[in-house]
Amino acid sequence: MYQYQAIDQQLVNERVAQFKDQVERRLTGALPEDEFRPLRLQNGLYLQRHAYMLRIAIPYGLFNSQQMRMFAQIADQYDRGYGHFTTRQNIQFNWLKLEDTPQILADLASVQMHAIQTSGNCVRNITSDPLAGVAADEIVDPRPVCELLRQWSTLHPEFAFLPRKFKIAVSAAKEDRAIVAAHDLGIYLHKNATGDLLADILVGGGMGRTPIIGTVIKKDLPWQELPNYISAVLRVYNLHGRRDNLYKARIKILLKALGVEEFTRQVAEEYTHWDGGPETFTAREWQRVAQYFVKPTYKTLSAISEEELRAAAPENERKTFTRWLERNVKSHQMAGYASVFLSLKPHGTVAPGDIDSGQMRAIADLADEYSLGLIRSTHEQNLVLADVEQSRLYELWQKAKALGLALPNIGLLTDIIACPGGDFCSLANAKSIPIANDIQKRFDDLDYLFDIGDITLNISGCINSCGHHHVGNIGILGVDKDGQEWYQVTLGGEQGLNAKIGKVIGPSFFASDMPDVVSDLIAVYAESRHADEAFIDTVQRIGIEPFKTRVYANKEKKEKHKNTGEDAYA
Repeated sequence: MYQYQAIDQQLVNERVAQFKDQVERRLTGALPEDEFRPLRLQNGLYLQRHAYMLRIAIPYGLFNSQQMRMFAQIADQYDRGYGHFTTRQNIQFNWLKLEDTPQILADLASVQMHAIQTSGNCVRNITSDPLAGVAADEIVDPRPVCELLRQWSTLHPEFAFLPRKFKIAVSAAKEDRAIVAAHDLGIYLHKNATGDLLADILVGGGMGRTPIIGTVIKKDLPWQELPNYISAVLRVYNLHGRRDNLYKARIKILLKALGVEEFTRQVAEEYTHWDGGPETFTAREWQRVAQYFVKPTYKTLSAISEEELRAAAPENERKTFTRWLERNVKSHQMAGYASVFLSLKPHGTVAPGDIDSGQMRAIADLADEYSLGLIRSTHEQNLVLADVEQSRLYELWQKAKALGLALPNIGLLTDIIACPGGDFCSLANAKSIPIANDIQKRFDDLDYLFDIGDITLNISGCINSCGHHHVGNIGILGVDKDGQEWYQVTLGGEQGLNAKIGKVIGPSFFASDMPDVVSDLIAVYAESRHADEAFIDTVQRIGIEPFKTRVYANKEKKEKHKNTGEDAYA
């Protein structure tokens, strides 16, 4: 992973000192809140419902065991003993005191971490494939490009005060594990027939109040021109983006207002002023960064067959171990190695993405022992040990199971994506965590989960869509009705290369209805699916009407019987 040079460390240290002075002035009253707010947001510090929340950048989701141990220290010393991994590969701490935050940032700086540009109307933390560099389907390792873009965009003076936040995602594999099309700007890297590295650029994706899938506006851009072309996009956005209405300020709204053809024309015209300019990436810059992403010294190993892997477990554990191999272990570029997903989705006990300090330290130890000291965070709020020898998988599984991190539910219904919701966020209309927990408890039978197969279920506590509910096969959105919490359901969303926005099935539901609603949706799928047909494929084949009919018929039946004491589902 990338290692700070002297200038990187100096920049972060100076930023910490600057923020320390700002906090001291805020605490004495010399700096009023309305002036302090944009300054703290530039350092990832939010004032939430109960306390301050700090969002720490994990560039493209890659960090090391030392940094994980620092998270554990922060959790114990300044928070309530845990942290929360987000859908943008960052980590958040939700129970901080303002006076502690400068020291927290100083502690982070000591392990080459910061919270710069994790908030505010700027280019946010760049996200990418959590399997970058090891994925069997990878076309090219995207991490050098991600790091170059991170350095280019950090504290860029022209793009520090955009109309609204700006999120970039990069993918370079046959499978998109970064939902590139749902970002303000998405980059697909590929190579041409002569081996040149090129980029296809999508613009205008996003969720929130107006969910939109991004549109390709440039194909086959040489990688060296990425800062120039993105600068052209951002200049057009800066020029025309709405600043009078927070809800219409994202670039997707501008793209819709101008039209794709006119927006693309203006970007192309602006690009003529940047093409080949001083910000162009060079081969020397590539080498400076790429040296930190060379292949480690892997052992020369032979691949182990699935049958041999299963046989490593004793007979009484083989079924459970086999399930874990199927769901949580992914193929690797190198023979004899695998990538292991650690599930942060225990059934109905904690918020999806939460991890306590003891688990943090234990994972750091596992990373050192089994995965070259490196850890990845995922869009789905799980963690990855990317370089595990296949011969040690059973050994690792036993240790992960003892830590509560080996639930074989990756990609299944209970691998729920959820934002912190109304339990923490002052913007939320409704709680997300209890809904996720109730659904996980309802579907606690692993046999049943494996039978129904791949399903994504995403929950957001408000229309800002931090839980990415729009692209969940099943999406749940918290809404406010006369001061009460209700939940709207969407169906048919999809992430990846075939990203789609789900459709609302009808009127919203009470919180207590949600496990039954999900049960009804799954029941329709179970009755309607063809052999080996995934949930999303069934939805696309039969449409949402059969699901809608079942859900509302049972809702009406339940309401009819709620005062009689009868079981409406008997």
